[in-house]
Parts: sequence; C-alpha cells; structure tokens
Amino acid sequence: MSLFGTAAVALFLAGATIYVVILYNELVGLRNENDRAFANIDVLLKQRHDEIPNLVSCVKGYMDHERQTLEAVALARTASIGAASIPQKAQADVRLTGALHTLFAVAERYPDLKSNQNFLTLQSQLEGTENRIAVERMRYSEAVRDYNTRLRLFPGSVVASLRGFKEKAYFEAAPGSQEAPKVKF
Repeated sequence: MSLFGTAAVALFLAGATIYVVILYNELVGLRNENDRAFANIDVLLKQRHDEIPNLVSCVKGYMDHERQTLEAVALARTASIGAASIPQKAQADVRLTGALHTLFAVAERYPDLKSNQNFLTLQSQLEGTENRIAVERMRYSEAVRDYNTRLRLFPGSVVASLRGFKEKAYFEAAPGSQEAPKVKF
C-alpha cells in the first residue's frame, strides 16, 4: 500500500474514532439531562408531600365527618412517597392529584374553611407546586424524547448498544387519569 493510501486509512480511522467519542459524549450528556430532569420532578414531589400534612391539619377541624376524603389524601401521599420507579411515581402522582382535587372540591362546601387564611395560603402554595410539577414533567418528557430518539438513530444506536445505553421511560399518567375525579356530596 502506498504512503498516500496508508495516510488515508489512518485519517479515516482517526476521524471515525473522534466521531464515536463525540457521539458517546453526547449520549452521556443526554442521559445526564434525563436524570437531572427527573430529579427536579422528584424534588417538587417531595415538596408537595411536605405541604400536604399542613393542608390536612388545617382542614381536619372543619371536615370531621369527611374522614374518607382525608384518609384518601393520606393514603395517596404514602403511596407516592413509597413509589420507586418512574412508572410507579407517575401512577402515584395521578392518584395523589385526584385525592387533592377531591379535597378541594369538598372544601367548597365549607365557607369558613374557604375564608381561612391558612387554608388559602396552603392551597395557593400547593397549586404553585402543582404548576411547577407540570412544567418539570414536560421538560422531562422532552429530555426523554431527545435521548430515546438519539438512541434509535444510526450510528448512535450502534454506539448505544455497545455501551449499554437503555431507553428511558416517560413520566406518563395512568390510564383513565385524564377524567376529572368524581366528588359525591
């Protein structure tokens, strides 16, 4: 082989190696972005978990005969705290959100409670947290979409399979969670 041919092969191999390294680094960056986005959701879910006992305490005095609603909130919060995987957290989150919506709907029947400053403050804080959770869920879903797409595209799929990259799960709601919770008075 001529000197020109050897140099061309060496240059090609060097270019291919650099490309694979760049691609690998991109996949690592996307995976880290997914982990960061999920950690943001986790922080907000913890914040919501911490706010709920205060809300329940505030409501208890007004709603003594609404024990079932308060127990549903407490059980949903416990399930949400104990969820480990992304699908479990998503399902527990839907259950907790439904229980909170029911609690707020039942609270509408108590004018004194609705005018209580502590309740209004807690409700406002919880609504703000819910909005931030929704935003972070959206960011997480976008990060998962970008990461999973990159894993499926050639030649990223080859590098990903050789280096053990796995697709990430979306933070999806449980089936039927799009329906509003039913509140009985």
